Amino acid sequence: MHAPARMPFDQPGPLLPPPLLRGMQAEGPIHAITTATGDPAWLVTGYPQVRALLDDDRLGRAHPDPEHASRMGRSVMFGGPQGDVDTERADHERMRSLLRPHFSPGRLRALRGRVESLTDALLDDLAAAGPPADLQAALALPLPIAVICELLGVPYTDRPRFRAWTQAAADTRDPDRSRQGHADLIAYGRKLVARKRAEGDPDADVISRLAATDGVGEQEAAELAMILLFAGHETTVAALGLGVLWLLAGPGQWERLVADPAVIDSAVEEVLRAARLGGNGGIPRYARTDLDIAGAHVRAGDLVLLDTGAANHDGSIFDDADRFDVLRDGPAHLTFGQGARYCIGAPLARMELKAAFTGLSARFPGLRLAADPAGLRVEQHVLTRPLSALPVTW
Repeated sequence: MHAPARMPFDQPGPLLPPPLLRGMQAEGPIHAITTATGDPAWLVTGYPQVRALLDDDRLGRAHPDPEHASRMGRSVMFGGPQGDVDTERADHERMRSLLRPHFSPGRLRALRGRVESLTDALLDDLAAAGPPADLQAALALPLPIAVICELLGVPYTDRPRFRAWTQAAADTRDPDRSRQGHADLIAYGRKLVARKRAEGDPDADVISRLAATDGVGEQEAAELAMILLFAGHETTVAALGLGVLWLLAGPGQWERLVADPAVIDSAVEEVLRAARLGGNGGIPRYARTDLDIAGAHVRAGDLVLLDTGAANHDGSIFDDADRFDVLRDGPAHLTFGQGARYCIGAPLARMELKAAFTGLSARFPGLRLAADPAGLRVEQHVLTRPLSALPVTW
């Protein structure tokens, strides 16, 4: 009996899966592992199991004894238990009910033109500066930040400050830095909420609407707004950079998108499926009761990591799962979750990726990588693991 593997698993490069993970997947859909913090956990890698468990009430984010619960990392935002085990479901539904109206189809349709114009402006700057360029710095980073600032009503000029705080809060290794970054972020959110209330325009933006909602105090409004600020740009920054890398590195993939813009929707879905290869963590859940998962007996309180990246590369579900193909047609990926916890910002992320890939392929058809993909690096100790840089030319 070998000792449980310790996460994160070694990955040869941003386009190559961890060999250990793929070997484990070949053995079965659930595995006893050790997290980066040295704690025991279960890693679920099979698509059917992850899909079902994402919407299973026997798992939750809270733990009855949070101080002694297994953790997946040191980040205060995502490393361990969150919430109260007795009120978690009601609290989650309240949060979604408060946020859902701000992501309605009508509000997002109204935002589409602004997303496209922000994209065009960044591409104008890219063209004016000329090749070569770091596309991570020129597009993947500033576009999601500009969009989320527009949506929430956060001053774009504040981006150096809140970006520093979100990155600190997402630090998976340094709990003190993570805790301080989170505290700074919430304090900033409280100031924004107070300012919006003083300005008295309740429909100006998301924070203004939250600040004007009956029964929502300053602290709750600030916490909700800062959750959106973090999730609304950090995850899309990573997806956008990795998406362009996959499009340019996959044989014939960029050329196919350039030749036929109608494939953009399937290209976006393939980026969302393929870009995360798995083996670096997963969506943390805690068992609320004893349960069996694919023959493994999971006890109440155990940490269960739902590895959507691994599930999206389940070879029993996806044909040639590690191949990137903008024309892929098959089961839906699990990147945004499933069921009651499905990501509320998924339509916005899709809109941004579509605008970025459409604009790039139309205006820079000769775009190509200016570095060996194997030599590119991701930010290993940031929760969302974005590329450090993406050198391109045209």
